[in-house]
Amino acid sequence: MRIGILTGGGDCPGLNAVIRSVVRTATTQYGSSVIGFRDGWRGLLEDRATPLDVAAVDGLLTRGGTTLGSARVAPEKLHAGLRDMTAVLAAHGVDVLIPIGGEGTLTAAHLLSEAGVPVVGIPKTIDNDIDCTDLTFGFDTAVSIATEMIDRLHTTAESHQRVLLVEVMGRHAGWIALHAGLAAGAHLTLVPEEPFDVAEVAKIVEDRFARGDSHVIGVVAEGAAPLPGTMLVRDGGVDEYGHKRFTGVAQQLGEELERRTGKEVRTTVLGHVQRGGTPTSFDRVLATRFGLHATVAAHEGSVGRMVALRGTEIELVPLADAVARLKTVTPSRLAETLAFTG
Repeated sequence: MRIGILTGGGDCPGLNAVIRSVVRTATTQYGSSVIGFRDGWRGLLEDRATPLDVAAVDGLLTRGGTTLGSARVAPEKLHAGLRDMTAVLAAHGVDVLIPIGGEGTLTAAHLLSEAGVPVVGIPKTIDNDIDCTDLTFGFDTAVSIATEMIDRLHTTAESHQRVLLVEVMGRHAGWIALHAGLAAGAHLTLVPEEPFDVAEVAKIVEDRFARGDSHVIGVVAEGAAPLPGTMLVRDGGVDEYGHKRFTGVAQQLGEELERRTGKEVRTTVLGHVQRGGTPTSFDRVLATRFGLHATVAAHEGSVGRMVALRGTEIELVPLADAVARLKTVTPSRLAETLAFTG
């Protein structure tokens, strides 16, 4: 059998561990060959393929990023290129394609599957917003990095009696903000799932200082938004892929809090540092298990599916179910933060 593999969307700690796992499992357990497509779907559209063997993936387990590269491709180009991608796969004799990625990549994988291409998807996103799986690899690393950064900010906030707002990634789902906020002892956490009341945020700040506390740490997901009519946020429009361009909600909230409370507010945007560097041991193990089980599924003919973590076991779920909706923070999980707010 010949397996094709690509990595799509944003880079993520653990991608190289998956590539290594697929190649080693296919080669040593089945005697199969693996071919990689560079720069995600663009590489498949443009027929930029490279053979992968055990020697090529040696040492990848601990490396961040993706040795195959990644690139975003507009949805309309993917739709228009379905026939071309199918032809490229056939020309290389690919029996099963294993795409690794988030919502956009897995949606494209589902399109190919519907067109008759045997596909086994692997979920990847630091946002942890893919449905049907308890966790995605990369999330643990991102939370660990965010937590460490917030830990460091506590001391400077205390020293200067400041409000410090930390903006973390999370377009539509606030999982990173939620977990990092709880882990680092943040005093307030704002997520996209629940619009925030600026007056309530200002009251939290004022109440903490009124009772003699020395500082306030707030964690703000990049996709968080105020209740309509409570605060103006600059509109950044959308990019060529249909994604909303964010304009720095934490910075704008900080400016509003200074006006309302008279307290000094500083904002730190963690940005792409959350994506980079060495994956945690948890993400290395999860990525390796995902690669192993996807390769086994490919050889057993269990296609049109995605590997998923359910409890402690790796299971297969229909791709159609996985991309039907995003997994967002539930009201019950948000409620858990109330005891630690303020």
